[in-house]
Amino acid sequence: MSRKLLSYTALGLILGNTAFADVPKVAVDIAPVHSLVSRVMEGVGTPNLVIPAGASPHGYSLRPSEAKSLQDADMVIWMGEDLAPWMENSIETLSKNADVITLLEESETKLLDFREGALFEEHDHGDHDDHDDHDDHDDHDDHDDHDDHDDHDKDHDDHDDHDDHDKDHDDHDDHDDHDKDHDDHDDHDDHDKDHDDHDDHDDHDEHAHGEHDPHAWLSIENAQTWLNLVAGKLSAADPENAGVYFANAAEARAEIDALVKEVNSILEPVRGRNFVVFHDAYQYFETSFDFPAAGAISLGDASDPSAARIAEIQDRVKDQGINCVLSEPQYNPSIVATVLSGTDAKTGVIDPLGASLEPGSNLYRNLIRNMAKSLAGCL
Repeated sequence: MSRKLLSYTALGLILGNTAFADVPKVAVDIAPVHSLVSRVMEGVGTPNLVIPAGASPHGYSLRPSEAKSLQDADMVIWMGEDLAPWMENSIETLSKNADVITLLEESETKLLDFREGALFEEHDHGDHDDHDDHDDHDDHDDHDDHDDHDDHDKDHDDHDDHDDHDKDHDDHDDHDDHDKDHDDHDDHDDHDKDHDDHDDHDDHDEHAHGEHDPHAWLSIENAQTWLNLVAGKLSAADPENAGVYFANAAEARAEIDALVKEVNSILEPVRGRNFVVFHDAYQYFETSFDFPAAGAISLGDASDPSAARIAEIQDRVKDQGINCVLSEPQYNPSIVATVLSGTDAKTGVIDPLGASLEPGSNLYRNLIRNMAKSLAGCL
């Protein structure tokens, strides 16, 4: 380290400020995660936000300045391709020398499986009513018929050994039974084909996605975990400021603990009331605060709901006393209006990305707080 750099470091310590030498250039995909990283880097540096808070991360075209932030980055922190599939190629192309942290792939991240069906019934796959039958096939239950076929052949062989005196007659019966069993086996093959065809159909249905729900930043537990994770990654790249990173992370976790108490106090008066959301992006929030939604209008992040799905949600709203239908800034409000038609349910806007918030270290807490207020106000 040069004398000039040492003097800057000493000056920073004397003034009570953090040294700014060798601070990594960090690019972050979405505003809520950018906020957590900003909080950890507070007093040291400022990360660059790649995707504006008002844009959907599921499909986005980078502007030149955003592409440059990826190109210049020493470290890229992003959720993963399940949330932003297009971004993987951008990172591979533009951030070849960067340390890439994919939060959905970190072992410390708690992941939830996607819920299926408009009303979140277990094993319900939307419009595919016969999918459960194929799930049974996956569990090998339907292979029992095939096993019975094998047992039948064995029993029949034993019978042949026992009835040698009527061999010609048994041989004729064997031939008939074999033909029948062969037909049964063909039926089994047809079932396998049907199942394969169904799998092919699943690959193109409206809820094409990975195994896990990618909206994991709405979990308070994940946010607190990531604060420490980011502090560790930054400290490895910038050991001179490790103390500041970890101190900031500890303070931020304490701030989130206080936020949890605040949010619970906001939600407590309306617990027990029912709501549905535009699309199923909120189960991490619901799990953190034990406040489950009754369903979602749209199954996928980037797909419009089918007429049958809208009708299913309308029936739930009318028949089961749904108090609120929540829309989002990024999606078409007319679909929510259709669902509300003829009901007494109210509507509100809930924002999982912070579209109306100023990016920075306070955005994450404001985001969670505002979500709770929107939900309580609608109920």
